[in-house]
Amino acid sequence: MSSTPENANKALWEKGDFTRIAETMRESGEALVRRIGIGEGLEVLDLGCGDGTTALPAARLGAEVLGVDIARNLVEAGNRRAAEQGLTKCTFREGDATNLQPIPDQAFDVVISIFGAMFAPRPFDVAKEMVRVTRPGGRIVMGNWIPDDPTLVAQILRISSAHTPPPPEGFVSPMTWGVESNVLERFAGAGVPAENISFVRDTFVFAFDGPPALLVDEFRNYYGPTMNAFGAAEKNGRASDLQRELEELFSSQNTSANATRIPATFLRVTVVR
Repeated sequence: MSSTPENANKALWEKGDFTRIAETMRESGEALVRRIGIGEGLEVLDLGCGDGTTALPAARLGAEVLGVDIARNLVEAGNRRAAEQGLTKCTFREGDATNLQPIPDQAFDVVISIFGAMFAPRPFDVAKEMVRVTRPGGRIVMGNWIPDDPTLVAQILRISSAHTPPPPEGFVSPMTWGVESNVLERFAGAGVPAENISFVRDTFVFAFDGPPALLVDEFRNYYGPTMNAFGAAEKNGRASDLQRELEELFSSQNTSANATRIPATFLRVTVVR
């Protein structure tokens, strides 16, 4: 019996250990939360939260935060991190961005999803659910990778896709969330007029204490999509080609002389409810 898209998505993000990649995203996650004006007294939903790259900084700024992610291991890691940091107003639980029940309507002042909900199947359902749980006058803020962008993440996916079988019929690429017209169409389906939606190009930096080739190894060993690409490449005898291409990419985009710091451009979407 084939996996449903939801189950396949859960399996993808529970594969490996995304917390290893998230370690490289902490600094930018914290900066982004400050930039979008999260603060004292706000009720925040972080959707596709991972282990808390943006949820924990939001709680440290005084917000009451619920993190929802499809991957059980990341939810457990997030709850551990919150407890270790004494963040009593930050909790994590399993959930699916396409169906956020039992969360009630209009429960949050801000819904954030930074490289999270974009990976869920059925994007029109995702948009409807995000709108449903946001209070009137509240905000939805998404960070979405941009297809064919020359910077890191789009290029990792481009290189990886050349080594993997084509996706199943009906698959909607997560990268379609990085196209403004698609975002407008999806939120229009949830009743949000275009004038309530704005876009800005923003930058996220992957910071790693080691050379670029070692960061490639982290992706190869712990990041579900890259693990799958290497699995397919190994069957075709092309794993060394994939390793070389990724090492060239990471090295060419590294801006640090003695570690690894790679900026990646993304589309920041703000929806006013």
